[in-house]
Amino acid sequence: MGPISAEVEVDASREAAFALISDLARRPNFTDHFLTGFHLTRIEARGEGAGARFRVNAPLRSPWEDTTIVALEEPFKIEERGAGGRSNRIPNRTVWEIEPGRAGMTLLRVTHWTTPDHPIDKLVESLSWAAHFQRKRWKRALERLRDILEAEGPAGERIAVAGGNRYATGIP
Repeated sequence: MGPISAEVEVDASREAAFALISDLARRPNFTDHFLTGFHLTRIEARGEGAGARFRVNAPLRSPWEDTTIVALEEPFKIEERGAGGRSNRIPNRTVWEIEPGRAGMTLLRVTHWTTPDHPIDKLVESLSWAAHFQRKRWKRALERLRDILEAEGPAGERIAVAGGNRYATGIP
């Protein structure tokens, strides 16, 4: 599927947007309308190697996927790779780009795609209209992210790893 892209302009700094997007513990605050069961795969939710696993609500199926941050170019780009679907055999990629916008705004763009190799996986993706639904859902996620970034106050709740020592990692 894909690549599919969505973008939105926000009235916030690139640094603030980068900090919020690169913190996987805050990701459910703006993606929980289509990514459910979100949990971290390690205690540190920021930086290269931070990862999460979640379920993607889609027509005809709700596959589990995971994502790991593999590259950061602060404050411009965040690159994630993962896998999902049956037996985690469908590779996926997500790229977040944060650019200067017009009139002091910041342009946020997300691009997501999967590359199924197995013929059955390709068929299921084509029958599920995944690209159509995912484009709308990523656009809605960016709109929710904009609302969080432009709001006064805290940037939403953080999820944590069960059993993790939150004091040792400095997570409030």
